Amino acid sequence: VPSGPMPSGISNSQKAKVRQEFAQGKVDETALLKAESESYHSCGTCTFFGTANSNQMLLEMMGLQLPNASFVNTNTPLREKLTQKSAKVLQKLVNDEISLSDIVNEKSFVNAIIGLMATGGSTNHTIHLIAMAKACGIVLTWDDFDMISKVTPLLCRMYPNGSADVNHFRDAGGMSVVIKELIEAKIAHNDVQTVVGFGLDNFIVEPSLENNEVIFKDTARVSRDETVISSVEKPFSKEGGLKLLSGNIGRSVIKTSALKNEYLFIEAPAIVFETQEQLQKAFKAGKLEKDFIAVVRYQGPKSNGMPELHGLMPPLGVLQDKGFKVAIVTDGRMSGASGKVPSAIHLTPEASSNGIIAKIKTGDMIKFDVKNGNIELLVDEEELEKREIIKANLEANMHGFGRELFSSIRVNISSAEKG
Repeated sequence: VPSGPMPSGISNSQKAKVRQEFAQGKVDETALLKAESESYHSCGTCTFFGTANSNQMLLEMMGLQLPNASFVNTNTPLREKLTQKSAKVLQKLVNDEISLSDIVNEKSFVNAIIGLMATGGSTNHTIHLIAMAKACGIVLTWDDFDMISKVTPLLCRMYPNGSADVNHFRDAGGMSVVIKELIEAKIAHNDVQTVVGFGLDNFIVEPSLENNEVIFKDTARVSRDETVISSVEKPFSKEGGLKLLSGNIGRSVIKTSALKNEYLFIEAPAIVFETQEQLQKAFKAGKLEKDFIAVVRYQGPKSNGMPELHGLMPPLGVLQDKGFKVAIVTDGRMSGASGKVPSAIHLTPEASSNGIIAKIKTGDMIKFDVKNGNIELLVDEEELEKREIIKANLEANMHGFGRELFSSIRVNISSAEKG
């Protein structure tokens, strides 16, 4: 039962502009706070297509939420009625003896990944979906995501790979149009149980209010705005929005839907950082005005719980706008709405598991080849073998804010690739 998104605030491009200006020292904290407050100005999910909204999308693709209902704004009469309708639908499922295990299976997980690729959704779900599937006794891998991406066209343009937000997406027809396109092209599985009956085609409808009751109408089959939702015949890209990168450094995920062609191949020296704050400090000191690949390590689940590294984006976006070729390699996690700067994220094995990333030195050349799904540290194998793992002092990550509670989990946790 989603809350729905907040209404649109200032544009995502304007918000990104102010963040970059703040990173450059052109505006102060007051201007930044004003822009952020105008972006996130009410309850409900934020309006860009990040992790929260990608989650709503994939739950519809799995048949677990009411059809085309995720992106109805919070605090509206329709939203309130949809919440009440959800409770009634749940009661009917109980009466009909339909359980979660009747709905969630291999096909529904494949549909979720297809939806993720078709909409250009959040990279965080390359972790979440694997963990969800594991709880159901189903093994998903990054190879599955990669193979599905190669045969799933990108149908949507929402921030960060477009200027539209999720409210524009809903106005264009929303999930109804996306699901109709995917079913008709025989890309998504239609033969699945959902909360409203058998068949994903039950979701090619949109909700409205009539006499204060929710009615689902067959009105959204064709996009009402082709700059936001296109078709299988004319996709924004022939492949989906995420890709697997692998090489001698390890395996990682990259969001490709917002990348310009000129950033799909970069060969540049590494600059190594062990916190995102170190990178921001180097940027402010004017030390990053060149082509380079930022290696931000000890950011994985074993090191510090894999925090959000979205603070890397404004400074690197500024450098990119100045014409420098920049990219990120990290064992950490970026926002599900990141994408302008090429970012090999969730790298595994992570530095705290003695991954090769812990042997990289500033000045080492790295080849970042998105088209061919390859990321290579261009250091002689014999030399790499001789290098010792560079250990970081992680003492500050172990105490305060309840971090002590998670020490046993950090020691025993699996990799990002295993969810």
